[in-house]
Formats: sequence, structure tokens, C-alpha cells
Amino acid sequence: MQTVSTNICERMGRSQELSDSKRGPVIGGHLCNKSIRDISWLLNIPRSTVSGIITKWKQLGTTATQPPNGRPRKMTGWGQCMLKHTVRRSHQLSAESIAIDLQTWCGLQMSPTTVSRELHGICFHGRAAASKPSITKCNAKRWMPWCKARRHW
Repeated sequence: MQTVSTNICERMGRSQELSDSKRGPVIGGHLCNKSIRDISWLLNIPRSTVSGIITKWKQLGTTATQPPNGRPRKMTGWGQCMLKHTVRRSHQLSAESIAIDLQTWCGLQMSPTTVSRELHGICFHGRAAASKPSITKCNAKRWMPWCKARRHW
């Protein structure tokens, strides 16, 4: 038989917030001179959450959720997946051509600078291959079939 959990910590995920209907009683308890521990015990909310709600109410005068800080990101998680796919498909593409590809395929309008910045963020850096002066033409010929066979693994 399944039991119903009354502890809000067990029901809430880490990223969820308390509703306004839960925040109101916290402020009401604070205005009635209840301690944070008592409010926490009565409403079954963690003490840190109660303390945070009261602090926010004292500073801002409201318990409503504030809008996020900063400018929203141009590229979402789905866009980053498409960017990774594009780069893995062809490593030789320039940032300009990747920006054009993303615009035609996905409708994401962005500059080559943004593409470059996002690529650096996901650890793709444009680097030239290291030169290998000790490889002779004879060795290169011998190793070429092995390299081609290994590429399809």
C-alpha cells in the first residue's frame, strides 16, 4: 500500500518553489511573533525555507517570485544539441557556415560570434593538428589501411 507523504521536502523537487498560498501563512506566523522553528513545524516546511521567505519579505516587501536576472540565453539546450551534431558531422566548418546551417535547419538566428562562444562553452576549440615530422612516406603508406579500418569502429 502506498503512503501519502506529508513532508513538503519529500514532495518537492530541488528546483520547485513554494506556492503563494504556502508563503502567506509563513508571513502570518512571523507577524504573530512565532519563531522560525514553530512556523517550520506547523507548516511542515524546512527552517531554511521559512527563514528565506521571511528575509525576502523584509527586504522586498513581497513574497512573489522575482524575474530572473540577466539577459536570456540565445541558444537553448536543444540548440546546443544541434550545434554539437553539426560540429561532429564536419570538424572543418567555420563559425559563419555553422551559423548559416543552424538558421536554415533549425531557424536559430545567431551571429558567428555567438556560435564560437557556444562552441567554447561546450569545449570545442579550433586547433590545428600537431605536425608529425618523424612519419616518413613509407610509414604513412603502411599505416593508411589501418587508419581507414579503425575509423569505422
